[in-house]
Amino acid sequence: MPEPVFALIDCNSFYASCERVFRPDLQHTPIVVLSNNDGCVIARSADAKPFVKMGALFHEIRGELDRHGITTFSSNYALYGDMSERVMSIIEARLPAVEVYSIDEAFANLSGITEPLEHLSRSLQNEIRQKTGIPVGIGIAETKTLAKLANHAAKRWQKQTDGVVDLRDPIRRDKLLNIVPVGEVWGIGAHMQTHLNALGIKTAWDLARHDARELGKRFNVVIEKTARELRGTACLALEETEPAKQEICCSRSFGKRLKTIEPIQEAVTAYATRAAEKLRQQGSLCRQIRISLRTGMFNPAEAKYANGLICQLPYPTDDTRLITSAAREGISRLYRNGFSYAKAQVLLLDLCRRDEYTKDLFTPEQPPRTEHLMKTLDAINGRWGRGTLKPARITKHTEWSMRRELLSPAYTTRWQDLFKVKAQ
Repeated sequence: MPEPVFALIDCNSFYASCERVFRPDLQHTPIVVLSNNDGCVIARSADAKPFVKMGALFHEIRGELDRHGITTFSSNYALYGDMSERVMSIIEARLPAVEVYSIDEAFANLSGITEPLEHLSRSLQNEIRQKTGIPVGIGIAETKTLAKLANHAAKRWQKQTDGVVDLRDPIRRDKLLNIVPVGEVWGIGAHMQTHLNALGIKTAWDLARHDARELGKRFNVVIEKTARELRGTACLALEETEPAKQEICCSRSFGKRLKTIEPIQEAVTAYATRAAEKLRQQGSLCRQIRISLRTGMFNPAEAKYANGLICQLPYPTDDTRLITSAAREGISRLYRNGFSYAKAQVLLLDLCRRDEYTKDLFTPEQPPRTEHLMKTLDAINGRWGRGTLKPARITKHTEWSMRRELLSPAYTTRWQDLFKVKAQ
């Protein structure tokens, strides 16, 4: 049985890198990407980090960005999602066991693969860069936690490591553990860091050397496993199949304050439609929906209102029509005149698989024709693009849509946004 070996492949400054792929003129220009409604900074290229803090409010730092020559983009999730799929497909084609951890990260099990693994990693790194334009860092180690730490080192010392760090050498591993603050260890948040610091645990090395059983009794099993993983004992397995979500949420702030019910109902129809798509993607049905609506909560000059309610569905369903109808009904019950509304949320609850509930003669169930209709709807939207078929209540020009004034084209997912080359 070969010793376990894990790798973490992580895209460098992913959102900014996606923008650079299609804007080679920005290769040496600092970039930041903004959150929904262009609210705050959620991503920075490496050369922008010295000038911009993560989470900085855009309206407060706009002048600072211009002063440092930083280019700003609104979030282009269609582009980022498609580029992520391209990167992950290359990784999955090259490596036998892969866990897609997030939009820009994937763990891989390299156990039993012919050495040297550093050469394999550099080959994969070059292939991803050549085929997608996205730079990646790769960390290799005996556990997932150490692989995450190795990847951290690969990014932090990019020039010295060229983006690949193999941490299986005990001397190299211990040297890194001694200089990494415990708060930078995977899974250790600010609150937990405070507790660990009070015990004299300041670095990753301190955590690795501490009694793991005592940590488990004092805090939880997660911290115990983290300490063991830092010592080189694999406690976390690769999750090749993503577990089904127990709740599905679609929640966004409106592009501007809304005072009438019609655009709010239209927005909630769109949110419920997207939530139903996610529900069908994981093969689940839902029995309840929670609808919530609120005003802005931070402007002292605005009247405050926030409320929510749960709508019980007649039977477990993934029918967009039934879910959107319930969501609209919920908004009509929540809406009150005289407020300026900022955000709504659709939350699908009480999820189950199709074979996880008992049918009987006296309880209604989803008609078979509905399943066929939803499959057809998803097939058309899958081929021709999301929103090709949608509820008629969602109009083309929407006053509730997110504010994205600095949005780049959807270069890879929309025909009209493809590059156009003119003959000379």
